[in-house]
Amino acid sequence: MVHFLHPALAPRNIALPDAEKDAQGSCVVQEEASPYSLVNICLDFLIANLEKLCSERSDGTLCLPEHWSFPQEVADRFLGVMTWQGKLTDRTASIFRGNQMKLKLVNIQKAKISAAAFVKAFCHHRLIELDATAVHADLPIPDIISGLCGNSWIQQNLRCLLLDSASIPRDSRLLSFGQLTGLRILSVFNVSFHSEDLADVSQLPKLESLDISNTLVTNISALLTCKDRLKSLTMHYLKCLTMTKSQILAVIRELKCLLHLDISDHRQLKSDLAFYLLQQKDILPNVVSLDISGGSYITDGAVELFIRQRPAMQFVGLLATDAGYSDFFTTKQGLRVAGGVSMSQISEALSRYKNRSCFMQEALYRLFTETFSMQVTMPAILKLVAIGMRNHPLDLPVQFTASACALNLTRQGLARGMPVRLLSEVTCLLFKALKNFPHCQQLQKNCLLSLTNSRILVDVPFDRYDAAKFVMRWLCKHENPKMQTMAVSVISILALQLSPEEATQLQEELFIAVKELLAIVKQKTTENLDDVTLLFTLKALWNLTDESPAACKHFIENQGLAIFIHVLETFSESAIQSKVLGLLNNVAEVRALSSELMAEGVVKHVSSLLQSKEMEVSYFAAGVIAHLTSDSQPWRSRGLQRSALLQDLYATVQNWPSSTCKMMALVTYRSFKAFFPLLGNFSQPEVQLWALWAMYHVCSKNPSKYCKMLVEEEGLQLLCDVRERSGADPQVQQIAASILDDFRMHFLNYRSPPLC
Repeated sequence: MVHFLHPALAPRNIALPDAEKDAQGSCVVQEEASPYSLVNICLDFLIANLEKLCSERSDGTLCLPEHWSFPQEVADRFLGVMTWQGKLTDRTASIFRGNQMKLKLVNIQKAKISAAAFVKAFCHHRLIELDATAVHADLPIPDIISGLCGNSWIQQNLRCLLLDSASIPRDSRLLSFGQLTGLRILSVFNVSFHSEDLADVSQLPKLESLDISNTLVTNISALLTCKDRLKSLTMHYLKCLTMTKSQILAVIRELKCLLHLDISDHRQLKSDLAFYLLQQKDILPNVVSLDISGGSYITDGAVELFIRQRPAMQFVGLLATDAGYSDFFTTKQGLRVAGGVSMSQISEALSRYKNRSCFMQEALYRLFTETFSMQVTMPAILKLVAIGMRNHPLDLPVQFTASACALNLTRQGLARGMPVRLLSEVTCLLFKALKNFPHCQQLQKNCLLSLTNSRILVDVPFDRYDAAKFVMRWLCKHENPKMQTMAVSVISILALQLSPEEATQLQEELFIAVKELLAIVKQKTTENLDDVTLLFTLKALWNLTDESPAACKHFIENQGLAIFIHVLETFSESAIQSKVLGLLNNVAEVRALSSELMAEGVVKHVSSLLQSKEMEVSYFAAGVIAHLTSDSQPWRSRGLQRSALLQDLYATVQNWPSSTCKMMALVTYRSFKAFFPLLGNFSQPEVQLWALWAMYHVCSKNPSKYCKMLVEEEGLQLLCDVRERSGADPQVQQIAASILDDFRMHFLNYRSPPLC
């Protein structure tokens, strides 16, 4: 028996994204709220069942069925999804051997495959793009290049090669990119790439875009070789550069075809190259995109003058600089700014720097400040925060700041305007961060605060087992009153959402939580303080003991009965009484423990509350008495008392209004199994009457749930037996017949066993 309470939090005034004012937000809502495409659903199924669908070669690798064939676009997406899900290994990559798959755009980011598997699976295809970003060290760059150059078609036609953060063995010789004559785009960010390698790459006849950021390049003069064809150059954080600023600018001045230049640096490095670049009038005449984020001494005036001299500019990066405040940056048509001054600048920064942790952290910090009192839903921003968290799972500053931003963007009412799928992803990323940084208390606090959101806690899919485990442990380690209140409120709802199997796995945490919750109840009762923490704690204990004999046993062993009797003696509020009686109902349902409730103090208080004017208090008191009196054995020496209780029970239920009446407490049940022994107790119609009234009450409130439950738990036959039983109590039979009639009315189209 449980009491499901949604936190009564007043929603904010929410403005859902308007396509005219917030095109990105509107697009994200539409995308996230739409069902997954049929192609993606099929690919997910194939990947999940790959072992079953494929045969195995003698070397242990997988092989597709002979008659299977994939179009190129589907094959590319199939590989991309496998890589995204972390399912690409030597064993699974082998399905791309042969000609059943025709690949062009190969994405093996972060995959753990060997060089031999890479060559066999991918290097016979006609590839035009390869993304090997952060691929495992088992596949170093020299082996990637060697494999690609083994195919003459790839040599001439591979257009794009991304090798960011890939490895190079220390004893490796000069990288030989020169054979890949079709390359237009090359990225070697964060790679052991030297000036000699740059000289080799600069001779590629079709090279247009190059990223040499965070490499070991000491001299960029080799770029003059490709000055007439290089259109995009990214070279932030060239930590080994030995050239003077004037020498660097002299090279850049010759790159007259450049459309994009990125010389951004983290502010901590205090680079002033951008400052001197902005002073040049005869440089970058055709540039449309300039990234100088993190540069020192950058001013609005200098940037504005530079852009006015180049009116075709479409983007400027100013994050972590002193620029971006001028009205010029908001009024200039067609100019996008990545900065930290406004939401539009921050949004651009989050999008541009999603793979750069230092700038992601900076942008998230600015976002946190901007969203501290946010009143409008911003799903596009939340999605960018999620991307940042996903791309930098082991970066504590990013995870910590992102968790705070996620909290600001989903505060209570704001979450109601967010797509469920997006909220689910963010919540799962928060728990991933908790596992990666278990000792960061503020990160834990942010996660707990997010869980107090009723929208997330009730509607959003996430691992509730992990969540319950985390919150129970948090409760036992922290004594801050506000955090304690939030923790118990979350536990009270999560407890309802755990399966019996999951609850069993939480035995250790459950024992500690019950003990801690009882300590809170005892303290509040001693202080005569009936605050919200007490109410949440009573509710949490009630829900934790629902259909959990182990939790009920922990409750008894930790002097729970004595504490709860003290609660009843101290407080007369019906909200408190109903929660106490609700838990006692749960204990009474456990045959091995019900005798513990027959102590004089318990029976006295429960029987006195049977006549309560508050419907829910009387209802729960009747439930305790029904379960206690259903078995005559423990009452052998107290037969008169049992008879009196049964008479009071029968009279009380008869005096209740119709079973369809409303109660303040929202009563729900996981199952009807605890009622079945009461229904079959024909020697005690008083007990049957209460059980039937309770069943009829919830069936009338939520017929779709409980009528279905009657079928699944085979309770219909029991009701038929009660209705047809000769000599049964007329009122009992009448309620049983009413439930069956309601069943027919609400489930005429439900596939169920024939009614008696």
